[in-house]
Amino acid sequence: MAKIKSELEITCPCCSAVLVIDKNLNQVVAHRDPPRSDTPDLDHAAQLVADEKARREAAFEQSVQSQKTRGDALSKRFEEALRAAREEPISKPKRDFDLD
Repeated sequence: MAKIKSELEITCPCCSAVLVIDKNLNQVVAHRDPPRSDTPDLDHAAQLVADEKARREAAFEQSVQSQKTRGDALSKRFEEALRAAREEPISKPKRDFDLD
């Protein structure tokens, strides 16, 4: 951007952003963000994408395995509850109006 005599470039002391202020207009006419240090390196972008894909696949496989074994666990609990119910003695249930 061509610099005009009435423009000032000021660097923010907090975030290092650059503000271009026009003295005649008394307004900010341009703003440039500071360079970020946490941007991923484009040389390693393919590796980052592959790592993320592998993580997603592993999470999906774990979810599939837990769903496969979920039915077995539920049927085992049902069998235990059924066995406990068979061993329990049969008694006549109490009703509210029988207690009066």
